[in-house]
Amino acid sequence: MEINRKQVVEEFLNNLYRISDKEYQRRIWIEGTGPECHDFDEAVNDFFGDGEPILENYQDYGLSQNQYRLLKKFHDDFRIFADNNDFPENFIDTPEWERIMDLAKGVLKAFNYQKK
Repeated sequence: MEINRKQVVEEFLNNLYRISDKEYQRRIWIEGTGPECHDFDEAVNDFFGDGEPILENYQDYGLSQNQYRLLKKFHDDFRIFADNNDFPENFIDTPEWERIMDLAKGVLKAFNYQKK
């Protein structure tokens, strides 16, 4: 069965959008008010689970050199952050998390991503 790489990238970017959106994080990750059902651990697992194959074969997924470079920088910084933080209520208002969200926004901009 052939994988739909465009769909994989779209879902990956949708998860990256969640990582970039503090309002979403407060509503879903911290307050759990829905209607979505999602948490920080899922965001981390989804990001690295989908992101590793995309980074390893970025040209097969249609990424430009610039998109790859920005995504790789985010990946490396997010790995360090996620390895040291578990609970959004403890980090959502920190400068470190603000930096991670800004990096995510930069990646989304490079992909011309628009939330649907």
